[in-house]
Amino acid sequence: MIIDDSLVARTALRRMVEAADDMEVVAAVSTAENALEVLRGERVDIILLDLDMPGMGGLEALPKLIERAHGARILVVSALTLAGAEHTLAALSLGATDTLPKPQGRGFHGVYREILLGKIRDLGGALADSPKTIRAVTKPVLADRGFSRTPPAVLAIGASTGGVHALAQLFAGLPRRLGIPILLTQHLPAAFMSHFARQLTAASGYETVLAEEGAPLEADRILIAPGDAHLTVCKFAGRLLVRLDRTAASSGCLPSVDPMFASLAEELGDGALGVVLTGMGRDGAQGAARVVAAGGSILAQDEASSAVWGMPRAVVEAGLASAVLPPRELAELVGSRLGLATCR
Repeated sequence: MIIDDSLVARTALRRMVEAADDMEVVAAVSTAENALEVLRGERVDIILLDLDMPGMGGLEALPKLIERAHGARILVVSALTLAGAEHTLAALSLGATDTLPKPQGRGFHGVYREILLGKIRDLGGALADSPKTIRAVTKPVLADRGFSRTPPAVLAIGASTGGVHALAQLFAGLPRRLGIPILLTQHLPAAFMSHFARQLTAASGYETVLAEEGAPLEADRILIAPGDAHLTVCKFAGRLLVRLDRTAASSGCLPSVDPMFASLAEELGDGALGVVLTGMGRDGAQGAARVVAAGGSILAQDEASSAVWGMPRAVVEAGLASAVLPPRELAELVGSRLGLATCR
């Protein structure tokens, strides 16, 4: 389904999608109100959603669309995705799965079409690979792998597609104070990162800043990997400091979760605690293996609550996860590992 008040954009997007043999446009509508009405009788897998529309805007409509579309993935395709990063991040925190900027002028060309169709196929493939993600409610899983006996010294979190929403749920369940530093690698465009930090400060209650070279790790402070570098750590004079690394990661991601986890394994050993949230691909699996080999622990988001069960799945199938749970229950587990209550 395409939801966009611009006839030009609806027509261009429809032509791009319908030219693909493996896709079908169920409906193309100009308002969120019309979309909600269509969804009473139609089933769709992917929704392309504009944010800036008359009447019920995209942000207001998002929760209603998610509820009525019964698990359809929502790809925000809006001019606001670059000029209004805060709007886009708000959409992602409300449950939109991914985002793609709408091109300016006559930018609906071949390269853009390939990017758009690639994102749709990725989201559709995730649905096909994980049908339980939509319909089933799986029981929380505590894996056979035990936890480190050493209390965590740092909490490191990795996330990608669907991660902004999962992070909101995770931090909603964490104690107001953990007493340890928090590192975060979230796959987002570099232009979004400063807005993301402000949003996470408001949502989590923790001071949140973009990581800078040489910055010290401090308790109850979230350091976010900038959009152009991996967030890693090193010890200097007995203190853990940020080291920004721009070498290519095997996952192809920048920033990547793997270098973050690997550096914690090197510097903290069994004091490292990692969490892998929803995301496409396998980023984080290699670093998670390093953490476990050093005696640390890895937690993973479960399939039923993940927008895309790719990154967590890679960790789980490799036998690296000590627990596989929804984000809120992962938060409770983190709190219990630190001997803290999780009620907010």
